Amino acid sequence: MRRPFPPIPLAFAAPSPNHPLSIASLRGWRLREPVSGRRYTVVKLTSQSGAAGYGEGGASSAADLAEARAAVTGHRATESEFIRHRFATLPTMEAAVSNAMLDLVSRAKGVPIYQYLGGPTRFKARLMGQLEATNEGASLDRARRAGMRAFTMAVPPRDSMALLQDWVDRVRKRVSTMQGQGGEGSEWVLDGAASLTPGDAATIAVALERVHPIWFDEPIAALTTDALAKIVDQSVMPIGLGRSVTDIAVFQNLLRFGSVNVLRPGLGINSITKIKRIAALAESHYVAISPYHSGGPIGTLAGIHLAAALPNSFVQEVPVPAADRDAAMRAEITSGNREQGDKGFAALLNHPGLGCEVNERALDTYSEERV
Repeated sequence: MRRPFPPIPLAFAAPSPNHPLSIASLRGWRLREPVSGRRYTVVKLTSQSGAAGYGEGGASSAADLAEARAAVTGHRATESEFIRHRFATLPTMEAAVSNAMLDLVSRAKGVPIYQYLGGPTRFKARLMGQLEATNEGASLDRARRAGMRAFTMAVPPRDSMALLQDWVDRVRKRVSTMQGQGGEGSEWVLDGAASLTPGDAATIAVALERVHPIWFDEPIAALTTDALAKIVDQSVMPIGLGRSVTDIAVFQNLLRFGSVNVLRPGLGINSITKIKRIAALAESHYVAISPYHSGGPIGTLAGIHLAAALPNSFVQEVPVPAADRDAAMRAEITSGNREQGDKGFAALLNHPGLGCEVNERALDTYSEERV
């Protein structure tokens, strides 16, 4: 009987602090938008040669940033696999640090991130405005002025004491109202925010499939075959899933189940290089990918570069603030580079790295520690 091969332990190269691309320092900002309270983290990596790169992840703690600083100092900015394994339990740091490394290396090579990733597969990226649930009207107006034609729409959860038909009628009316406000040619994604039961989600999917939403996003929290089957078996409405998932194996199972039409890995908890691997899995199952994004403007830029590099990219989500103060903050961070497009699409920036200059003075101003 043949003996099985012993497992091969993971091994990474020792830090090489004298290499030009070795990381000399890490600086981080924990940001909070003044009105919405939306939180995200920006990190800056500086190499021995003086090249710098910026990356964004979800909300984090000061302890997370301290751990990241200690872990990456001395490692080369090309060691993305080291970062993916090292921060497996700190997904916001995996996203922020890995993306900053990618920006640093792309700037050092003098090419845009999408070019460094092997693209472009297209010359413009489709945008979708994520509307603020507390003030959808103002958020929708800003998104339309920014040249967006696709938007998200929150599906209100059902009160357990409410009659099912009354709730369905209320959702129908809401969808009709928002479609009217969006104007001719607008397209919509129904956002369940993982708040519905499988039965209620299936009811809404059947009731609204004739108005042709782009997809029904995260209708339920349970990503099991029996829960998803209740929706998939009763309706032809496309389903989007995965915005809180960080384990690639979970995405693989969703694809194997055949229960998902659009994969939604979150940009705040998954790096660009990691999502690129997830997209390759999705492409082999003829499934589109549309990264979920609820963070800041640096994350939006990263998503556009990713969309340019992926053949199965569908649309990149962009958080659209309702308040002028939040919109001003986001524009300041990227030195006036606003999150906007033309007729639903954003043109690619043909400049090294992210393609814009990050305003560190604005990062200092809006840092959560100073709030």
